[in-house]
Amino acid sequence: MPRSSVSKRISKLEQTLNVRLLERSTRKLSLTQSGHELLKSTEQLQNVLHNTETLSDQVQSLPQGKVKIGSSTLMANRLLIPHLNELSQIYPDICFDLNLSDEVVDLIDNQVDIAIRIGHLPDSSLLARKIGEKTFGWFASPNYLAQHGTPDSPQSLLNHRCLVFKNKATTLDTWIFLHSQGEVSSIKVKPAMISDDARALVQLATLGQGIIMVDPRFIEQELHSSELVPIFNDYTHPDKQPIHLVCLGKKRRSRAVTCVWEALSENLLLTKN
Repeated sequence: MPRSSVSKRISKLEQTLNVRLLERSTRKLSLTQSGHELLKSTEQLQNVLHNTETLSDQVQSLPQGKVKIGSSTLMANRLLIPHLNELSQIYPDICFDLNLSDEVVDLIDNQVDIAIRIGHLPDSSLLARKIGEKTFGWFASPNYLAQHGTPDSPQSLLNHRCLVFKNKATTLDTWIFLHSQGEVSSIKVKPAMISDDARALVQLATLGQGIIMVDPRFIEQELHSSELVPIFNDYTHPDKQPIHLVCLGKKRRSRAVTCVWEALSENLLLTKN
């Protein structure tokens, strides 16, 4: 801006404020006391303006859109949903679309952004992070055990009601036991009830309908309330299945998906009991 224009604007400001801001001489210009005070106040105003612009940029940069997450029903209820409760407060403009199924779905075909997968992963372009291992234990309600007795060996399961998970990919009716002394045995149980929804099997077990084989971390509430109690304490299940959080590659991810993926990758970690 030309010096003449600056001079005119300062003169107009002095007239508006009715104060002299500059001491003028033929050699130099200097600020008056009023000029110094005004300069100081405008510096504070500049800071306020800068902070306001920064806050505005942050608000506008918050990720938004839809993030579709796939998970088994039981794992979603006991593990995923509590984390989504926190994430929805951090990212209020993200819509979380939950695709809950105990069937394995194709992420691309079903437009799923992030999923929890149990078992070994085939080679693919998916980004994966191991978040834990799935194991099994055996449980029943106190009412069931009072009525039918507590099985004292895996073979005695043939005389008990067993609740079995089954979907298109697998049928968990062969229960494998590793004794504390190293002996391995397997029993093909006769199902009393079958379901492709693990939540339903847990509820049936609490109602006294039979014995269930399930990961103990997913029935912590029922164990804490004594709705279910462990049996076969001298045995463990020898097979452990990896649990992965998987996501589409970067080229297919929105900013919202990336933020959710990073948050879940850091916090959605299973630990052993």
